[in-house]
Amino acid sequence: MAAYELTVSVRTRYLEEQSEPDRSKYAFAYTITIRNTGKVASQLISRHWIITDATNHVEEVRGLGVVGQQPLLQPGEQFEYTSGATLKTPQGSMTGEFFCVAEDGEQFVAKIPEFVLSLPRTLH
Repeated sequence: MAAYELTVSVRTRYLEEQSEPDRSKYAFAYTITIRNTGKVASQLISRHWIITDATNHVEEVRGLGVVGQQPLLQPGEQFEYTSGATLKTPQGSMTGEFFCVAEDGEQFVAKIPEFVLSLPRTLH
């Protein structure tokens, strides 16, 4: 077990009621679960997202915390939140990283695995 490690998992869903396909607007929600799988309490300080649509248009988003919070996680604890993204295409992907500081002052990065945003029944 690493001393400094947050494990990130993701669930996504298409938000049909917030989308307007005739105007190239596709809304998605994603739920992120962050678990401290390390040995030291750690705090999520900021985030960096790379959002890519099906035309390879890339948007980068940086900011403090997640959903207005900077959760401090003891070993074994987890934090879950839901947020969203809007694409101009019916498919795309997101990846990124969380910048963290451990209780002992060590700084580290928790990678967010790439995940797909897609309308239901459109990927083969």
